Amino acid sequence: MKYEYDVMVIGMGPAGMAVAAMASEMGLRVCAVEKHRLGGECMNVGCIPSKALLATAKTRNVFSSLKKMGLEAADPPAVGKPFNKIRKDLKFINDKKTVKMFEKVDLHLDEGEACFIDDHSVSVGERTLSAEKIFICTGSKPAVPPVEGIKGIDILTNENVFSLEEVPESMIILGGGAIGCELAQAFSRLGCNTSIVHMDPMLIPAGGGDKESSDLLEKVFNGEGISVYNARQIKKVEKHNGVVALHTDREETLLGKRLMVAAGRRIDVSGLKPENAGVVFTKKGITVNRYLQTSRDHIYAAGDCNGYALFSHAAMHQGMIALINAIAPGALRRDFRKYVIPWTVFTEPEISHVGKMESQLKKKGIAYEVIHARYDDYGAAIAEGVDTGFVKAFISRTGKILGVRIAGEGSGGMINEWGLAIQKGLRITDILFLQHSFPTMAFLNKRIAETWAMNRMKSPVLKGLIRRMF
Repeated sequence: MKYEYDVMVIGMGPAGMAVAAMASEMGLRVCAVEKHRLGGECMNVGCIPSKALLATAKTRNVFSSLKKMGLEAADPPAVGKPFNKIRKDLKFINDKKTVKMFEKVDLHLDEGEACFIDDHSVSVGERTLSAEKIFICTGSKPAVPPVEGIKGIDILTNENVFSLEEVPESMIILGGGAIGCELAQAFSRLGCNTSIVHMDPMLIPAGGGDKESSDLLEKVFNGEGISVYNARQIKKVEKHNGVVALHTDREETLLGKRLMVAAGRRIDVSGLKPENAGVVFTKKGITVNRYLQTSRDHIYAAGDCNGYALFSHAAMHQGMIALINAIAPGALRRDFRKYVIPWTVFTEPEISHVGKMESQLKKKGIAYEVIHARYDDYGAAIAEGVDTGFVKAFISRTGKILGVRIAGEGSGGMINEWGLAIQKGLRITDILFLQHSFPTMAFLNKRIAETWAMNRMKSPVLKGLIRRMF
């Protein structure tokens, strides 16, 4: 049967853009359906605008710090209404940059939601589109917990927070993960009295959490005036006279002008009606195999919608892998689960991780050694005034790199070296013998390897062998 297109992409967030851009450059006939805007959540209401807000907030924080030190400083740039600039910049990126990437793609933007008719065709508004292979890349949405009274509150989420006209006087943030922590610090530095309350025992609880980095971040937050309430159950929320009151299970009442919910993500593909195409899905997402195929071999699901890893970079990567698997013969197809997923929380200090968490290693009974390198022991970090943080690596007895946590300046860039090392099965000695540019923060990665090597020198047997060889 002849189809209108070779490839159809449903959802043009990070995963969908990767599929559409690559497939069109390969000369395939590609159509893409996006019910809102190109870039999806990440570009419009996620990663990009949040980083812009953090940058604005950091600028204000620098000016404030200078004045506290008694140094002459001009007034900080106007930050009372930072959202106008963010929206203007996003429009420029979308209209002038992103659209150009898809000149070879038949784009269906803001024409309605795609809905499966059968396993090769979908309806979009009044149109019907068909393709030989279909890629579902519909992403995820903010999850709103079933807290008593929350339905009566005009809550903020990452979807609408960047539509604000001005910074609120005060805000309670429900959730201590990446989004909650990033926006808590940004809004606090912009002059908002900010509190974080959540059910987990520590900030950044992903994968079981890391107490050392979470405690460090909480200490920084407290120093900046951000109140953190860990391990709290929310009993109810209510609003009186323009003020939100949040009540915890410890008989505490938190007050704020606005309530923001950053308590995880949910996946809802019901509007797509995947059952019409015979695609199996659950509340956790669309079910896929190791090649990102759904229950229908020619239909793939990449990114948040499959529930595997809710990161924009993971979505982009999955989009690439899904397209490769749709083209390559069986022996050349790739198992998307075999690729490591580094991640970063862009607070100050940044928190990054790749590989196994320490809690996971303990649970599995895997023997490991913890190697530390501290920022405040490194001259470059001290000289640059970024001496808060550490690199911490979990290394096996044979030098295998099991996992790495970095808290500190530049950790988002530094973590990728460790990700490649783990993915390629390299040993800590490979990091040792790689020359690192000095004096970069990444030189602390080499410090980890040097410390591991020096620890080996504590062995009397090895010392004796060296003396005989010398």
